[in-house]
Amino acid sequence: MKKIDWYIIRKFLTTFFFSIFLFAVISVVVDVSEKTDDFVKSGWSFGKIVVDYYLAFIPHIIALLFPLFVFIAVIFFTSKMAGRSEIIAILAGGVSFTRVLRPFIITSILLAVILWWGIGYIIPRAEVKRTYFEDVYVNGNSSYNPLVPVTNNLYFRIDSFTYAGIHYYDTVSKGGGPFFMHRIKGNQLVYNLRADALHWDTAKHQWRLDGIFERTISGLKEDITLTPTRFMKFNFRPSDLREDAFAKDKMTTPELQHSIQLEELRGTEGVNALRIEAYRRAATPVSVIILTIIGAVVASRKVRGGSGAHLAIGFITAALFILMDRFSTIFSTKGNLPPIIAAWLPNIVFSFVAYYQFKKAPK
Repeated sequence: MKKIDWYIIRKFLTTFFFSIFLFAVISVVVDVSEKTDDFVKSGWSFGKIVVDYYLAFIPHIIALLFPLFVFIAVIFFTSKMAGRSEIIAILAGGVSFTRVLRPFIITSILLAVILWWGIGYIIPRAEVKRTYFEDVYVNGNSSYNPLVPVTNNLYFRIDSFTYAGIHYYDTVSKGGGPFFMHRIKGNQLVYNLRADALHWDTAKHQWRLDGIFERTISGLKEDITLTPTRFMKFNFRPSDLREDAFAKDKMTTPELQHSIQLEELRGTEGVNALRIEAYRRAATPVSVIILTIIGAVVASRKVRGGSGAHLAIGFITAALFILMDRFSTIFSTKGNLPPIIAAWLPNIVFSFVAYYQFKKAPK
């Protein structure tokens, strides 16, 4: 590492964190103005709003636009260096352009690792608090409201051969019923269980079934068993039975992978949204590196428009990146585009853009 490397790294990190700080402050101000009535309605104190909502809101908004602010920061400070002829001086001194990009790539890898760790393990824990307020006081979702129990019909697959359903489930008391379970072998029903009620036992971490009626079928023979109460272990928990629009945001990466396996086993239709989220958590940090290279290459040219021209190119590129990401997500969740392609398509396309810009860069 040479002095010029540390100079570029320092400029990179200083510009990035300063821009992120300003953006976070502006986002908080705008969000406060939009949610003032919701805060009053919630009855939360000022301290509770800051600790339980905004300390979770700030990481959420930063992670949302992290790659784009890396890109804009690179465009901004590199354009300033080019305007002061610093890039020209470095190249004139015999340093190759590839060598100039080294500190950019090293810093982008560091930021990509931070982002990967944050969106996979840190931010999901913060999302639990933020989404609680959003769900209850902004969206008015009754699933969190202890005064309004939820009634619905739930049907799902427990394993490859077993199907279950609950006609009514209360997310607050973690109980409901009637409950039924069928086990299929080939094309025949071999086992049937019906219970008047089921309830989650928080001490035993098992489901308690009351009023059980069981049928075991073998050919023309049928055995019937009546049981008042029984504790049973299933591969679903109370959290799996609640419809939660923010569920994927509140799960760490290991929890998300487990949830995908479980939903695939159940045959859930919305599993593509979980798959896209899992792939995006790996793809987004890589986009930090790709956008850094594009920004460094584009802004290293000294042009008459100066920083203004470079920033205009940067915003157009950022807009195209966001549009491609949104469209690929929609085509995957609503269409037949594989989730892994939907998550990685922007990176793949912009990798070619980065390579093309690098080949055209002044050497």
